[in-house]
Amino acid sequence: MEIYERNFTGSIIDGIREMISTNPDISRLELSRRVCEWMNWRSPNGKLKDMSCRKALLTLHRRGRITLPKKEKLYGFEKRRSKEIGFKVAELHGSLSELEDIVIEPICSRYSRDSKIWFQLLDKFHYLRGGRLCGAQLRYIVKSGRYGYIGALGFSSATWKLRARDEYIGWTEQGRREHLRQVISNGRFLIVPTVRVQNLASYILGQVLLRLPSDWQERYGIRPFLVETYVDPSRYEGCCYRAANWKYIGDTSGRRDGISKRIFIYPLHRRWREYLCEEGSVSLGSTEGVSDPGNWAEVEFGSIRLYDNRLKERLYVIAQDFYNKPEANIPEACGSKARSTGAYRFFRNEKVSMEVIIDAHTEATIDRIKGHRVVLAPQDTTTLDYTTHPMTEGLGPLGSVVSGKVGLILHDTLAFSEEGTPLGVLDAQCWALDPQDRGKKYHRKERPLEQKESMKWIRSFRRVSEIQKLCPDTMLVSMGDRESDIFDLFEEAKRDPRAPRLLVRAERSRRRRVEQEELWEYMSHQEIAGTLRIHIPRRGSRKARDSDVDLRYGEVELSPPKRLDSSGPVRVWVVYIKESSDEDVGGSAVEWMLLSTVEVKSFHDARRLVEWYTRRWGMEVYHRTLKSGCRIKDRQLGTADRLEVSVGIDMVVAWRIYHMTMLGREIPEAPCTVFFKEEQWKALHCYVYKTPVAPEQPPSLKEAIGMLGKIGGHMGRRSDGEPGTQTLWRGLQRLDTATEMYVIFTTNPPTDLPRDSP
Repeated sequence: MEIYERNFTGSIIDGIREMISTNPDISRLELSRRVCEWMNWRSPNGKLKDMSCRKALLTLHRRGRITLPKKEKLYGFEKRRSKEIGFKVAELHGSLSELEDIVIEPICSRYSRDSKIWFQLLDKFHYLRGGRLCGAQLRYIVKSGRYGYIGALGFSSATWKLRARDEYIGWTEQGRREHLRQVISNGRFLIVPTVRVQNLASYILGQVLLRLPSDWQERYGIRPFLVETYVDPSRYEGCCYRAANWKYIGDTSGRRDGISKRIFIYPLHRRWREYLCEEGSVSLGSTEGVSDPGNWAEVEFGSIRLYDNRLKERLYVIAQDFYNKPEANIPEACGSKARSTGAYRFFRNEKVSMEVIIDAHTEATIDRIKGHRVVLAPQDTTTLDYTTHPMTEGLGPLGSVVSGKVGLILHDTLAFSEEGTPLGVLDAQCWALDPQDRGKKYHRKERPLEQKESMKWIRSFRRVSEIQKLCPDTMLVSMGDRESDIFDLFEEAKRDPRAPRLLVRAERSRRRRVEQEELWEYMSHQEIAGTLRIHIPRRGSRKARDSDVDLRYGEVELSPPKRLDSSGPVRVWVVYIKESSDEDVGGSAVEWMLLSTVEVKSFHDARRLVEWYTRRWGMEVYHRTLKSGCRIKDRQLGTADRLEVSVGIDMVVAWRIYHMTMLGREIPEAPCTVFFKEEQWKALHCYVYKTPVAPEQPPSLKEAIGMLGKIGGHMGRRSDGEPGTQTLWRGLQRLDTATEMYVIFTTNPPTDLPRDSP
C-alpha cells in the first residue's frame, strides 16, 4: 500500500501494530518519529518527515489497518487563533520611491510576533484568509519602519498533479515524482488595501524571488527551480504576475470549487526545464513498490512502475481473469460488463505499455534466476497474425503482398533452467512492419546495423547483460538460432568480461573462414570426439525422433566482415554435430554448427552445450501456448498499442501455465499449493472423483496436474506421457467453473432440496 510515496507493506504495518501494542501510552507524535527512524523516512536535510508520517498513519487508521492511540492534545495548526495583537498597518497613496525602507523577511518561527501578524493580516484582508499551507512552507512578511506592515506572502509545496503545468514542463510520471519537490507554489500574496502604490506588487514579487531559492534550500535542503501560482479570474487578472515576468501557461480544471484558475509560472534557473525533466535510471532489480503479495498476479506485477494504485489493482484482476479463462475473449474472460469496461480502459491508458508490464514480471523472474547456477536465455522471433481484424490501426504486413496478412512482430527472450523449466520473460520487443520498407533487404549491406531488424538480437543481449550484473552468482547464456549469427553480437559480448555467455547456431551462408578454409570444411576434418543421442521434437508433418550424432569441437577465431575492418577477430569455441545414421529422414538430417563464448575443453563440455541448445525448442512451445492457448489473435482492441499491452499480459499468463507444466515434472512431490488455491485443488479433486468431500491434505503437484490434464482431455495412458500446455489450458477453463460451484455449495450448502413426487 503506497501512501505519501512510501510503501507500507504487510510486515511494516505489522511492525507498527506491535509498536502500538507494546507501548499503549505512546503519543501519536512519538509514534510517528519512531516509524520515521525505523523506515529511515527523512527530508533531504536529514530531518525526520514526522508530519508526512503522521498523515500516513492517520490514513492507515481510517482504513482500519491500525488503531492509533487516542489523541490527547491539538497540534498547533488545529488550534484556534490566539488573541489578536496590536500592530500598525501601512497607509500610503504615492510612488514606490517613498517606500525606501521596505523590508521583506522570512518568518522563522510560528511562535514569533511576525507569524501572528501574518495570520492576522491574511484573516482580515485576504479572501482565502490565513488557512494553513500544505506540506513544506515558507512565509514572508513585508513591512516598513516608517509606515508599518505592508503585506505578506506564503509559499508551499506544489500541487501534486496539474495537467497544463506537467505538459508544459514535459514531465513523465516518473519525472514528476522525482522532481515535484523542486517546484513550489505561491499560495498567498497580499498587499493591504490601505497601500496604493504603483508597481509595488511586481517589485515585491521580484525581490522575494531573488532570495526564495536560497531560503528554501536552507530550510529544506532542496533547491527549487520553478514557482507556480493560481489566479482566480473572477476576482483578479494577474496583472502583477505578468508585470513581474511570470508566464501564463493554462488553466486548472476547477474541480475543487468549480472555478477554473489561471496558472502562472516563474523559472528560478535558466536551465530549469533540463533539471526538472532529468530522470534517474530505473534499473532492474529494484523492489520499490512491491508489497506483500496476495496472489500470483501481485507476485509477478508487484513492482510495476504504475504509480496509480487503481491501475495496479486493475492489472492484477485482468491477469487473473485471463489466466482463469485463457481461450475466452476479453468480455468472456472478465465475466461482467463493469470488469470488461475497466479492462478496455486499462488498455487505452497512455501510462500502460508492454515494456512497463514485462519489466515488472522480469523483476520477479530475477528472483527465480538467482536460485540457479546456470540459466539459459534463448531469444526468438514470431509473428502475431491479426488479419481477421483489418480495421485495427497500426498493424503492419506479414509475409508476402499476395497473402494480405497483417499483424505484429514479437521478438522475446525467456529464461530457462538447465532442466528446461521456464523461469520468466526477460525481454519483449514488439513492432509492426512498415509497408514502405518492402525491398529494403536488397540494400541491407548499405545500411548500418542500427537501421536493420538484426538489431533486435543486440538489444536482447544488452537486456540479458543488465540482468547478469544483478545475478553475479548465476551464469546466463544468451542463445539464438541461425538468424542471430552476426559478428556484431560476438563483438558485443567481447567488450565486457562480465557479460553473459553466447551460444549461437552458425548460418552456413555466412561463409566464415578459419585458416584460409571455410568453417564447415575445417570442422568436418576435426577428429570425432564422441557420439551422443539427442531428441528431435515433432515439427509440422515431421515426427519426433531420437537421433545419434557425431560430435566435434574446437577453438577458432572469427574474422570480422568487411564492413567492420577496424574490429579485431573474436575467439570462440565451436561444437559441430552431424547425424551419423544412414537412415532416410526426409532431408532433415541434423547438422549443427554451434558457436559459443563458453569454454569447451572436453567432450563433456561440448555435450553440455548441445543439451543447452536443445532447450531453445522451449521457445516454440511457449509461442504455441501464447498463440493457441491465449488466443491472442481474437483480441479486439482497435489499435496496435493496445494490442501490445494485452500481449504483454498474455505473455506472462502463457509463461505461468508453461512453468506449472514443467515444474510438475521437475519437482513432482511438491504440494500443489504452490500453484493452486485451497478452493481450486479441493474443487479439482471433487470434480475428478465425483465426491462432495475433499481431502484434508492437498495432493502433490504431479497429482494435481494429472487431474487437471484429465479434465482437459488427457487420457493418462502410459504411452501418452505427461499432459501438455494446451491440455492444461482446457483443464483450467473447466476448473474455473468447477471452483465457482464448489465455493457456492460449501459457503451456502443446501439444506432442503426438492424431491420428485413418487
